[in-house]
Amino acid sequence: MSYENWLNYLRSAEKHSMISGHCRKMHYKFPDGQQMAEEYSMETGIVQRRAWRKCKQLMGEPEWEVELGETPRQINQGLGGGDADNSSISNDFTLLESSSSPVITKRITKKNIEWRIRNLPYPIQVYQVTAEPDKRAIVVRTTNKKYYKVISVPELDRCNLLPSQANISTHHQYNTLIITYSKPTLLNEMEAQVLLLLKNVETETDMEALLQGLLAK
Repeated sequence: MSYENWLNYLRSAEKHSMISGHCRKMHYKFPDGQQMAEEYSMETGIVQRRAWRKCKQLMGEPEWEVELGETPRQINQGLGGGDADNSSISNDFTLLESSSSPVITKRITKKNIEWRIRNLPYPIQVYQVTAEPDKRAIVVRTTNKKYYKVISVPELDRCNLLPSQANISTHHQYNTLIITYSKPTLLNEMEAQVLLLLKNVETETDMEALLQGLLAK
């Protein structure tokens, strides 16, 4: 399996898990010092948010870097396993953007990876969205030279796959460019293997959310 290195990396991590509402939250601490936080939908099993914190630096804690998710938010709050250092994972993800600047968000569905680039008012004919294997990325250009963006696809890298133009489709509405990438079979297989790996991680329950659910009946 070309994604075996990714699975081994996940296996190497100290993992904590909890259920909050309709989400399962995962926190990973890797031997190399990196941390990763994720949220999974309990209904679909699809990962909704993912963020990374790099190795500790000399001056304070590094910021979380969001890889996946519609909005910056706390996807790791409340996770812990008795380690005093886990108090450091309760920080917010803070991203400040100008209200008029293009803003890119990413989500994953059962069949696709999708990016939405907001605040792009140009008609669909202006955009050139190309898979560029030499960059291992998808590149967005405009013919009026007003916008340029290189979009990495770490999910493909983890499967040792290059981006393919045949998998890309685009749509534009409400000043938003929507880029859809059809997930290859190998990527779907990797996601299934990750879920099997996480299945055996002991999971705590958010009692507050559970009580709210019971009281609502």
